[in-house]
Amino acid sequence: MSAIAESQSKANPNSPDRAYPLEKTRNIGIAAHIDAGKTTLTERILFYTGMIHKIGEVHEGTTVTDWMEQERERGITITSAATTCFWTQRREESVYKAFDSIKMRVNIIDTPGHVDFTAEVERSLRVLDGAIAVFCAVAGVQPQSETVWRQATKYEVPRIAFVNKMDRTGANFDNAINDMRTKLGANAWPVLIPLGKEDDLRGQLDVINKRAILYSDSDAFGSTYKVEEIPADCVDLVENAYSDLVSAISDLDEEVGMAFLEERPITPEMLKAGIRRQTIANKFVPVVGGSAFKNKGVQYLVDAVIDYLPSPLDIPPARGQNPDDGAPIVVESSDSANFCSLAFKLWSDPFVGKLVFFRVYSGKLSKGDTVYNPRTNKRDRISRLIQIQADKREDIDVVYSGDIAAIVGIKNITTGDTLCDEDHPILLEPPSFPDPVISMAIEPKTKIDQEKMANALQRLAEEDPTFRVFTDEDTGQTIIAGMGELHLEIIRDRLMREFKVDANAGKPQIAYRETITSPAKGEGKLIKQSGGRGQYGHVIVDVRPAESGKGLVVENKVVGGTIPKDYIPACKKGIEEAVLNGVIGGYPVIDVEVDIIDGSYHDVDSNELAFKMAAIFAVKDAFKKAGAILLEPIMKVENTTPEEFQGDIMGDLNRRRGKIMNIESKGNLNVINAEVPLAEMFGYSTAIRSLSKGRSSYSMEPMKFEQVPAQVLAAVIDQKGK
Repeated sequence: MSAIAESQSKANPNSPDRAYPLEKTRNIGIAAHIDAGKTTLTERILFYTGMIHKIGEVHEGTTVTDWMEQERERGITITSAATTCFWTQRREESVYKAFDSIKMRVNIIDTPGHVDFTAEVERSLRVLDGAIAVFCAVAGVQPQSETVWRQATKYEVPRIAFVNKMDRTGANFDNAINDMRTKLGANAWPVLIPLGKEDDLRGQLDVINKRAILYSDSDAFGSTYKVEEIPADCVDLVENAYSDLVSAISDLDEEVGMAFLEERPITPEMLKAGIRRQTIANKFVPVVGGSAFKNKGVQYLVDAVIDYLPSPLDIPPARGQNPDDGAPIVVESSDSANFCSLAFKLWSDPFVGKLVFFRVYSGKLSKGDTVYNPRTNKRDRISRLIQIQADKREDIDVVYSGDIAAIVGIKNITTGDTLCDEDHPILLEPPSFPDPVISMAIEPKTKIDQEKMANALQRLAEEDPTFRVFTDEDTGQTIIAGMGELHLEIIRDRLMREFKVDANAGKPQIAYRETITSPAKGEGKLIKQSGGRGQYGHVIVDVRPAESGKGLVVENKVVGGTIPKDYIPACKKGIEEAVLNGVIGGYPVIDVEVDIIDGSYHDVDSNELAFKMAAIFAVKDAFKKAGAILLEPIMKVENTTPEEFQGDIMGDLNRRRGKIMNIESKGNLNVINAEVPLAEMFGYSTAIRSLSKGRSSYSMEPMKFEQVPAQVLAAVIDQKGK
């Protein structure tokens, strides 16, 4: 039975009051490498769905979803923006012929492409049902494309691919698909092939229906197009693509496979239903080609979203656990079920105040209802619900399962919190976020700004899980940490513009780490006698290196009660504190396993504080014997440059302690892939601009931690001392 028929045959999950049933709802994200055209595509979708009546452009700073001043100035997306639109599909081409009308509601989240804002992509994909992965037809799969793809795979998000910028010089549709297959391991096959390329881009070739979609040259907005027979010189191309598509789906889909083997005709509707099933199962990726900027191919891309990406009913139900006993709970998508939702983003909106964006997984929520947060055991009354419709904020009275909306004014909440019915508590898995790789000291210019800065930084840290604020114990300075130079630059900019805080910032510092290379034993004692009650704690630990990415693992292996059970939590707390400052440069220690193996106690003088301190001493003692090393973050750097500058760019990377991994040719450009320590990447954009007369571009993302070479170690420790 098809997914559509199945969803209709179940007990009706829809409330009679909701305007758009679950099966006519799509929650999608638009994600890609920086500058692949995500925001431009979102703008076109909003225009063609009638949500806006004038197309905004990124380079003019007039787009709907890039509404922050910093986004408009830089022409990049910094924060993910949620918006809702509606789409009426052509009935004769739809998989949904059984529906009375084919008007669908599409909730879209436009995400950033820059690696510094990777948290925005992570939290958006956590709550979405499907995604459009956008690729540049010239550059193909770029580093951040791979990161986004991995994030989508982690959350099992079905996706379709849009090969954008087919109007650009050097555009190559086949190369982009080949990149998807080789670099991403995607089972990607075209369903809509661009007709022409570069200046000759005229429309699309519909592989399934074997027709051509031609856009009118007289309509600059791309709203006028006609469907015709395939041009004679493209017939073989479409026939071959159709044959490959049917073959690929037959290998995956039982229904299409049986028809293929029995040599029964495979109708367009049957083929589309097969593509839909396999896309939702994450075994197939339909590919659409076009140009968002030149307004060619976006309407049929939205049709593909409706046809192939899942409704909330088509994906496996969300899973959570009982906060009291950890028992698993399945959350069915139904308006009649208990209310359950995930808060995936906090934002200080300039118009309405603090917004909490949330995705409803089951049940419904009305204004005036009370929600429960099992993390804090607090309840909040909902006074105002908002839906973002393009650039408007619309007050609504009720949200249903599958909806994405925002609550105004809720307190004591962080990204990843579950909001649910108090009588049926549940904890959903929150999105996970990477640790910051760069930090800098920041201080207010005046005493008046001191308190304002503390409040502003706290609010910014609430909004952004990859931004941290802490105080350096040695110097008393306020330290801010984030994912890159741009990330911290935007934070400083927002401090000034939104919170009116004028601040000085120090030079960016690298987030070094320490680890150990061999097992060792350590002993720690705290013995103090001062005539009255003293202090006595004695702990012996074993430490050993753990696998990369394991963090800290602590186990109690004390036998015979040499350390009473009551003091074990204090020992563990001491160990957790000890790894915050390593023995080389005082940096956090990662990937280490610690076993508490022995110790002793005093009936009168022992207490929790004494054992906590003894555990700290024991771990420090062990680290000194365990071959401690300093680690630095290594970045994956991709530099795209004309061939004439390749030598200079490579020489510069070598001077920065970079390792050249490979060099690819893409048209008349060379792509240099390298691994470079983050410490050497400051000021890199300025350097390559002067080396290449402004014609090279680069992108980088965190990759791994590696040992700091001996010749650099002294300088790093010396810098920490200052």
